[in-house]
Amino acid sequence: MIAIVDYGVGNLFSLLCSFKYIGYDAEVTGDPDRVLSADKIVLPGVGAFGDAADKLHKNGLDKAVCGAASKGIPLLGICLGMQLLFDWGEEFGLHKGLGLIPGRVVSMRPVVPIGLKLPQIGWNGLHFVAAHPLFKYVRGGDQVYFVHSFHAADCEENLLATTEYGGIITAAVGKANVMGCQFHPEKSGKVGLKILKAFAETEDWPC
Repeated sequence: MIAIVDYGVGNLFSLLCSFKYIGYDAEVTGDPDRVLSADKIVLPGVGAFGDAADKLHKNGLDKAVCGAASKGIPLLGICLGMQLLFDWGEEFGLHKGLGLIPGRVVSMRPVVPIGLKLPQIGWNGLHFVAAHPLFKYVRGGDQVYFVHSFHAADCEENLLATTEYGGIITAAVGKANVMGCQFHPEKSGKVGLKILKAFAETEDWPC
């Protein structure tokens, strides 16, 4: 069973429908015990880093997610869910993340020229910097859908893919069984479905 973590800030219905469309059993749950017993976990998220981190902590889901990851259960963070995987977020103050991948989440503005709007909303191509099973069905240049104004920094060691939006922006990261996409696979058409399929079916992740 794939557990889609419900902590009040995620795009849950689209994710659930996407997994069912490609033939995989998924469940939306806010129960820490269900998260810990899942075969795979998806941590979605939209909104502000600090608010989302507080909601995860309040429900005990932060411990469940970290506990499952420590046991080797595959974990995929999406958009804000990916950002929460890092040590810190700097959106409206300094907020502690889950610390599953080294790095911090910062404003895109120092990278993105003033002439380009934030948040970044729309389709951008992926540039892969490391091979990874999550992207075994897609190719460099394939377009995916982004909605964000903060991005991951200081994460070069675990960087999987970037995109270009006036500058180089982190698009995906991975460390062993923990991985994240800054974009929304569930809103990225056939390319996104291929990424979710790869996550659902893969059992052996890089160490």
